[in-house]
Amino acid sequence: MSRKSEQAAFLAFLAGAVVAAGAALLFTPKTGREVREKLGEAKDGALEKIKQKVAGAKKTKGDSLDYDGGDCWI
Repeated sequence: MSRKSEQAAFLAFLAGAVVAAGAALLFTPKTGREVREKLGEAKDGALEKIKQKVAGAKKTKGDSLDYDGGDCWI
């Protein structure tokens, strides 16, 4: 598979996931408050996992990931 076709397949997958998530939210039998609470819990859980992964990556990589707050970090 070429690089462009891989990217197209990935973007198609993401678009499908977004459409499916939107449809699931629209057709859920729960109230809006319940859906918002569940989404908030899922977001908090995902952020916590990301923070743990970043902290683990910093420990394994060492000081090379330190950011001193300069103007540009590319």
